Amino acid sequence: MSSPEAFAAVTAAYLRCGWDAKYVYSFTWMGRPIIQLPDDLLRLQELIYRVKPDVIVETGVAHGGSLVFHASLCRAMGRGHVVGVDIEIRPHNRQAIESHELSDLITLIEGDSSAPDTVDRVRATIMPGERVLVILDSNHHQDHVLAELEAYAPLVSVDSWIVAMDGIMRHLPGAPRSQPDWAENNPAAAAALFAATHPDFELADPPLLFNEGITTTWARYNPDGFLRRLR
Repeated sequence: MSSPEAFAAVTAAYLRCGWDAKYVYSFTWMGRPIIQLPDDLLRLQELIYRVKPDVIVETGVAHGGSLVFHASLCRAMGRGHVVGVDIEIRPHNRQAIESHELSDLITLIEGDSSAPDTVDRVRATIMPGERVLVILDSNHHQDHVLAELEAYAPLVSVDSWIVAMDGIMRHLPGAPRSQPDWAENNPAAAAALFAATHPDFELADPPLLFNEGITTTWARYNPDGFLRRLR
């Protein structure tokens, strides 16, 4: 089992079994459900700590766990705030987020994440010169993610990132809760199309900040979704 190939095979089985069993729906962060794999959260934490953004924009709010996670990192770093965007923020989730002890670091914006007026409202929360990092985790259809990339990439700072989550969809056709077209219709496909036509962005995983192991990959729901702004 002590080879990168064995790790990749076991990881693929773990991810597929976890998807089928809805394992990812079993975590909370500071009291709020967070529908993310722990591996992905730790890698996002590494990225956020490396960039130290002043603003973290996340499309897709759900129960608010990811927003609280990002806000807790901002609190720990002593800088930054979080903007959460969703086409519908359900009243009980809004109430829970707005009453959370980290609510002073979270701004909620309700609207279609790719619509110009919604993007303008997000832009209004960003002060000149602030470092911005963006995470896309709302509607995962390729066309929608591509529209989000076009809309939010101009807000991303040089040497910061925009991350399209849930590229694992391309490996899940035939799985429970999947759609037959997911092999092509997924966020990773959108990220690849965007990178091919935007030379200011590089499609590449962030480097591991610490690694004494034999593999450079990790168990993840967001393969091939990291885009770094080069200039």
